[in-house]
Amino acid sequence: MKRENIFQELYGKRKKRTFAHILLKSMRDIASLFNSIAPTYDKLNHLLSLNIDKYWRSKSLKNCSLKWKKVLDVACGTADFTLQIAQTGVPEVIGIDLSEAMVNIGKEKVKNANFQEKVHLMIGDCVALPFPENSFDAVTVAFGVRNFAQRAYSLNEMRRVLKPNGDLVILEFSTPKSFPIKQLYRFYFKRWLPFVGGIISGDKAAYQYLPESVYAFPQGEAFMQELRDAGLRNMRQCRMTLGIATVYYAKK
Repeated sequence: MKRENIFQELYGKRKKRTFAHILLKSMRDIASLFNSIAPTYDKLNHLLSLNIDKYWRSKSLKNCSLKWKKVLDVACGTADFTLQIAQTGVPEVIGIDLSEAMVNIGKEKVKNANFQEKVHLMIGDCVALPFPENSFDAVTVAFGVRNFAQRAYSLNEMRRVLKPNGDLVILEFSTPKSFPIKQLYRFYFKRWLPFVGGIISGDKAAYQYLPESVYAFPQGEAFMQELRDAGLRNMRQCRMTLGIATVYYAKK
C-alpha cells in the first residue's frame, strides 16, 4: 500500500473507528508506515522532543546495563537505543524491527559508530522472536510497545527469551496529569506535532498516528498489570519530564 494511502485507510472518514480497531486491522501496514518516514525519523524525533528523547533513553539505562552481557532491543528502529546500550559496555546487542528501511538506516549508524562486532540488527516480528528460551540478560523496547497489536503475545515472547531473573526495560510515551502541562501537551501533541512532522516528512498522516497511539496505550498501573499477566514480576515505573515519558522495569 502506498504511504499516502495508509492513513486514508486507517483514518477514513466514512466510518469512525476506535484506535484499537485501527491498529489491529493495520498491523500489516505498520512496517510500510515506518518505512515511509524512515529517512526523516531521527531528525524529527530529536527536533520535536528538543533532544530530550536522548536523555530519556540514557536515564532508563542508568544502573541497569553494567551487568548485562547479551541484550535484545525489540522495535529497535534506526538503532538509537541499541547503540546507547552498546555504548554502556554491553558486549553483544541484537536489535530487531519490522521495518526494513529503519533497520537499514540503523546498520549504517552501527557501521559509522564502528560497533559492527557488538551490535547486530535484523528484521523480525516481536510476536515470534527467532531465539531460544533464556537467551538474553535483558530485553528492551524504546517507544515501540504501543505499536504492538498483539501486545500480550509480544510480552510473553519477550519474557520467554529472557534468562531467569533477566530484566525487561520498556520506555514509552505517556501523558502528563497536571494542569496546565496536561493541556499544553495535548495541544502540542495533537496539533503542532502532526503539522511540523507533516511538513518535514511529507507525511502528515503518519504523525497523526503518534498522538493517537500514545493516548490509546494503557499507562501506569494498567500497563504494569499487563506485565504481571505475562508472568513478569517486580514491576516498577518511573515517570520523567513531567510525565511525558515513562520507563517500566520488570524481572522474569
